[in-house]
Amino acid sequence: MAPPSPPVTAEERAVIARQLGRPPRALVGVAHRCPCGQPDVVETSPRLEDGTPFPTLYYLTCPRATAAASRLESAGRMREWQEELGRDPELAAAYLAAHESFLATRDARDVLPTRATAGGMPDRVKCLHALAGHALAAGPGVNPIGDRAVAEMGEWWAAGPCAQPSPTDPEDVR
Repeated sequence: MAPPSPPVTAEERAVIARQLGRPPRALVGVAHRCPCGQPDVVETSPRLEDGTPFPTLYYLTCPRATAAASRLESAGRMREWQEELGRDPELAAAYLAAHESFLATRDARDVLPTRATAGGMPDRVKCLHALAGHALAAGPGVNPIGDRAVAEMGEWWAAGPCAQPSPTDPEDVR
């Protein structure tokens, strides 16, 4: 189970808002940093501020990482990996273990009224964004499909930080 993310600073919140193009919701912490140093995955509360269940614990924020995951989805990788889950019992067992790890981490934060999943786990490959976010936050070897997605997403950080400081954001003016 992943330890709780450290609290989010005002500067990180501003970067995440620029990445998303809106203020983040139910933000708990930065779960992973891109090699460029900026957040690329955040941890969200299992409930939104109004109490609505929000089962996606880890959320990709970097627009370049999000675009890379979208390209994999468009290329049919979800379908291919879904088919492989049905043929490969070792992959299916590792994916089930990833699901249990995800639920244990989320349930330690707050237990939702249903056992909703992320990314379709444990039976489906439904959202590479959620699976890649989980893989980045949990580290290599926890989510085999998420690890594959991250590996195939390429070096989304290679062009430098995706969210440049904005002179209109008070946190960014120095």
